[in-house]
Amino acid sequence: MINEQQVTDILKTVQDPFLHKNLIDTGGLRELKIKEGLVSLKIALAKQDKVKQMQIQVEISSKLKKGGADFVGMRFSVLAEDEIKALGGIPEAGPTLLSPESKTAFISVASGKGGVGKSTVSVNLALALARKGRKVGLLDADIYGFSVPDMMGIEQRPQVENDRIIPVDRLGVHVISMGFFVENNSPVIWRGPMLGKMLNNFFNDVKWGELDYLILDLPPGTGDIAMDVHSRLPHSKEIIVTTPHPTAAFVAARAGAMAEKTEHEILGIIENMAYFKSRKTGEVEYVFGKGGGDRLSDLLHTELLGRLPLGQPEGKNGEFAPGVYFEGDPIAEEYGHIAEKVIRKIEGIH
Repeated sequence: MINEQQVTDILKTVQDPFLHKNLIDTGGLRELKIKEGLVSLKIALAKQDKVKQMQIQVEISSKLKKGGADFVGMRFSVLAEDEIKALGGIPEAGPTLLSPESKTAFISVASGKGGVGKSTVSVNLALALARKGRKVGLLDADIYGFSVPDMMGIEQRPQVENDRIIPVDRLGVHVISMGFFVENNSPVIWRGPMLGKMLNNFFNDVKWGELDYLILDLPPGTGDIAMDVHSRLPHSKEIIVTTPHPTAAFVAARAGAMAEKTEHEILGIIENMAYFKSRKTGEVEYVFGKGGGDRLSDLLHTELLGRLPLGQPEGKNGEFAPGVYFEGDPIAEEYGHIAEKVIRKIEGIH
């Protein structure tokens, strides 16, 4: 069973997200009770921020349970102004992706509805750009349907260093997902303002480094949540994912209209599941019909960046990443062609 000293030692590894100091040094541990495997804490932070509190709660709870706690209960309060002043005050934030000097290009991947492979496209486009020598970040902004960690085989959580979240580096891409901050795959029940704060934290509090591209996997559809996330994003290029079926393309057109309404530039269309090609015979079948991507690109006056076949990624020895097409796979080659078009359109390289 965990004891008070062990709890204190663990809290020395958790930083106040505003003061850059651990919770023991800040005097943030207000109450500590241990009874029959239940650790009950009251923690004071420098500011009241529900999103930050959630992040701290997940970090503390995870570490305490690894240390032997069966259950963890937590309440939050705020440090007094004189306490904050005695600790040197709240430091000014360093440069972020939203800073005026940032040269990062934002590429949002959207769809008119779920089930068209938007997250698969986000993951594999990010990897394809990284293979072209670009520095790439991937932000899983699909708040309620986060799947990037599972697709890429990510099991560890981000670390915190000097109040900045360090993205998980996986296959040459820096990854942040809502899934990292939810314990035991719990459902997310947030609405408007908290979603906005979470996205701001992803941009401002993550130490992305110098990125050429940040790929954003957006929520599917054109409802309130998708619109809210769109409106809170910085100006970005947008890729719309559809399938060849005419109805899917019709629905995807609404996603294009939403992109324009929120002042995001449409970079192009990707037609996913465009056909099935047998690896044994080479025979091609158009399982979901033809032409949806062409119709959508004509309707939105943009380019069809590529057609991707329907296929299951083949595994790679020593790597568990069930949603990744590794180099050597013909579908990975198709993503490479799409990445070249994206680079040419954004960087003007021919």
